[in-house]
Amino acid sequence: MSRRYLQLDVFADRPGVGNPLAVVLDAEGLDETSMQAIARWTRLPETTFVFPATSPEASYGLRMFSPQREVPFAGHPSVGTAHAVLEAALAQPRDGLLVQEGVAGRLPLRVRGSGATRTIAVRTPRSRAAEIADPGDPRLADALAGLARGALPPALMEGGRRWWLAELADEATLRGASPDWDAIERLARGTGSMGLCVYARSQASAHDLAVRAWVGAAGCFEDAASGAANATLAAWLASRDALPGRDGRYRISQGREVGFDACIELEVDQAGDVWSGGRVQTVVTGTIDWTPRG
Repeated sequence: MSRRYLQLDVFADRPGVGNPLAVVLDAEGLDETSMQAIARWTRLPETTFVFPATSPEASYGLRMFSPQREVPFAGHPSVGTAHAVLEAALAQPRDGLLVQEGVAGRLPLRVRGSGATRTIAVRTPRSRAAEIADPGDPRLADALAGLARGALPPALMEGGRRWWLAELADEATLRGASPDWDAIERLARGTGSMGLCVYARSQASAHDLAVRAWVGAAGCFEDAASGAANATLAAWLASRDALPGRDGRYRISQGREVGFDACIELEVDQAGDVWSGGRVQTVVTGTIDWTPRG
């Protein structure tokens, strides 16, 4: 059967600068093998599949897959899928919120505005510091070799996904860094993490932090815009009383080093929850016809 299919650009104010996502609507009848095969075929960072909700509290059901495996939670697929659901009129916000039902449980998404300026933010799973490392930790030495460090120590944060976080001295250092992929892969595999997320404070007016996320766990690549990595970073900064911006709100720039220019909006609310979001662009609208092998 034909199913509605979208390709989106997430955390983007125009097509081509954010993180791409494929969304399959009307996913009822697709089994796990078929969903994984479609995700492998799209070759995008994630592909999501939308199902009817199984509880009255939820707006819709969701499963998300990378080309290699099912993903319990990721920020940009959550935000992008909410956009797709709204565009397809499959659900409407209640009191400004949609509720996503997935492997990570029921997560609210806050919808603000409408049309081209609409922003969507997901309340991310709670993060905690699994480990705070010494600046000279040998596990990080090769991955951070030659990079001037910032004030905060490196930390391994766990919250939906595990990321190592390391502050660099300034934005110029971060922008000019060349990742050592062998070292990042060793770090990721040796610590059960996604890899290394480096960040630096910015003097630019458009963003408060610059961020780069180097993935070593599932093929080495630089993530153009990672909502989950930035959510763990927001939780870490909040725990150290080191948030930039005002009232727990700030913006990050990510992806310029790999040809993108994403903007992610973060907020740590009074309850300590982290909201990760931004704008979404619809780039491709059509259908997908997928007949499982039989």
